[in-house]
Amino acid sequence: MPGCFKKTLFSLASIISFASFIVILVAMGTQRWMTGKILCKTGVDLVNATDPELVKFIGDIYYGLFQGGKTRQCGLGGRRSKFTIFPHMVKKLNTGLHVMIIMFLCAALSFSLVSSGFCILNAIKVPYRAIKGPAGLCLWNFLAGGLIVLAVTSFIAAVKLHRLTERIANFRENIFQFVILEEQFEDSFWLCVASATAHAVNLLVIALSGINIPKIKTKTEEANVAPEDIMY
Repeated sequence: MPGCFKKTLFSLASIISFASFIVILVAMGTQRWMTGKILCKTGVDLVNATDPELVKFIGDIYYGLFQGGKTRQCGLGGRRSKFTIFPHMVKKLNTGLHVMIIMFLCAALSFSLVSSGFCILNAIKVPYRAIKGPAGLCLWNFLAGGLIVLAVTSFIAAVKLHRLTERIANFRENIFQFVILEEQFEDSFWLCVASATAHAVNLLVIALSGINIPKIKTKTEEANVAPEDIMY
């Protein structure tokens, strides 16, 4: 049976892994990975708008892995619309990269859950197989954290290198052309970063579980034998 110190650490690691699982689910389910400001360039060019009038042509956009929405401002008031990435819009995006992001996160979900389960196993008893012990826990957490990092990096590449926001903003726009004024990563994106950080913390917790805490032994006092006791 593991000691109290190891039980505490493995229980903490299990909670962290399960929390990471929940955080990834929330990040994938919410649609606030990216927000931005979009300018209706066609409208600005048509009326030759100056700086004070540009506000009438600036809308906003938000999106996640599966859906999003935008507000078009082309001089005639704002028009809100929603869109879904699958099945239509994905044809206009880098399909392989977008699908890889989702697959990385799905795999990370599995490894986070496996890590949580094996942490509970290590808190209850000492596994007879190394893959179920601390070495296995390090492997599961490393894989989960690494896959999340790959997903986050791939999303950044899609935004910065493949102009993901601009492609989404101009989807099914036959007349007007939109340019991106600003864009920023939002809560859902940072939840994934937090999840990867949680697995890094878990690696540290598991490493600490390998420290052997010496048991405190009470020193038995030697009995003092008096001469009269010997004579007795």
